[in-house]
Amino acid sequence: RGEVVRRDPLVLVVDDSITVRKVTAKFLERNGYEPVLAKDGQEALEILAQMQPAVMLLDVEMPRMDGFDCAKNVRENPRHRDLPILMITSRTAEKHRERALSLGVNEYLGKPFREEELLPLLEHYVQQSSQKSALGA
Repeated sequence: RGEVVRRDPLVLVVDDSITVRKVTAKFLERNGYEPVLAKDGQEALEILAQMQPAVMLLDVEMPRMDGFDCAKNVRENPRHRDLPILMITSRTAEKHRERALSLGVNEYLGKPFREEELLPLLEHYVQQSSQKSALGA
């Protein structure tokens, strides 16, 4: 009989800091998520061309393509238009938050993220994502 392979929800982590990527990956693995890592927005878009993560964690300041441009590209792509984007950045000024939200970012968190703040958000958006894919949206 066929076994159901339960896959952990994929979470795309986009940050140019290797330390942040490692720390975030460990946090995600501990909490039942499968991290996919990208070092900037350009690499994130290349990964998105090949897979559909449940959630994207996105930094702002990165080489090649920053988080704002990346979010804009994601929202313009019909395949990823509904991908939940949680922006995690040291840029906590209101103007940056407003710009992110105007681009369709779902949440805007300060760095370093607090696990107790990020975890419920992840759970919420992953659940939302899986409901959408179950409905075939």
